[in-house]
Amino acid sequence: MADITVFANRLRKNFRHWGKWAKRQGLSCYRIYDRDIPEFPVAVDMYEQHVHLQEFETGWKQEESEYEAWVEAVCLATAEVLELPREAIFFKRRARQRGLSQYEKTGQGGKEFIVTENGNRFIVNLEQYLDTGLFLDHRNTRRMVQERAAGKRFLNLFAYTGSFTVYAAAGGAVTSTTVDMSNTYQEWTRRNFELNGMDLRCHSLVRADVFVFLEQAVKERQQFDLIVMDPPSFSNSKKMSGVLDVQRDHPQLINQCLKLLAPQGQLFFSNNLRSFELEQDAISPCSIREISGQTVPEDYRNKKIHRCWLIEFNKK
Repeated sequence: MADITVFANRLRKNFRHWGKWAKRQGLSCYRIYDRDIPEFPVAVDMYEQHVHLQEFETGWKQEESEYEAWVEAVCLATAEVLELPREAIFFKRRARQRGLSQYEKTGQGGKEFIVTENGNRFIVNLEQYLDTGLFLDHRNTRRMVQERAAGKRFLNLFAYTGSFTVYAAAGGAVTSTTVDMSNTYQEWTRRNFELNGMDLRCHSLVRADVFVFLEQAVKERQQFDLIVMDPPSFSNSKKMSGVLDVQRDHPQLINQCLKLLAPQGQLFFSNNLRSFELEQDAISPCSIREISGQTVPEDYRNKKIHRCWLIEFNKK
């Protein structure tokens, strides 16, 4: 087993740096360690007084007992360095997605708690699902949406737990439509809205397949001033009419969004598929600018955690 003190020393150094940085930023949720040392392929995210610790699959072969000892050593070192009880460290193993499968539930129950980010409040659960309820890598993107939202009609597609909509409402969006096909996540979103005092008469939740929603919205000539679309790389949910492949389907999705954009409207399009290539020739004429350098936060060592584009359709 690799020398755990090497990991502990790097974590301690990072925590001194990023802890001070987060305090200056007024943040309580941030990344401390991002696979800095190859022998310790984990990410350590602080969620106030809790830690989300993810191991990324490497293909290494270990005896089960040796692996379990390694996991416990990493968890104990993390607790010691961050001066937290062992029970505040929540460990998950994140395997590479294969084919079209996405497994979201961990089988754990988990306790929910509330975190604050830039004055907005969110419910998170570090145990029950593979993800936590709040993607920290889009912190900057959320702030950019809030800065643009005043007086706007906002649309959030593949909305997950609605954090972009919470930010848009905080920024003064007059209406919003939040679309996701998961009952679980739409209920989570509703509770996030209530937690932030949002008027549900102005901020509607739509449980739908995004492809079907877009087709209907275009037929109805709906219009939005600001759209966020952050689809998963793949989805083969039984609730969908087909299979989502973001590489194959993104021109269709973006072109439908362009039909919904009001004059001078803006679309934030993002995904985290490592091999993704934007097929600009298949997209209707518009202004497309990659802004990943602005949207990936400073505390992420992996600057390819996602890619993001700002798309504008300056129609008259």
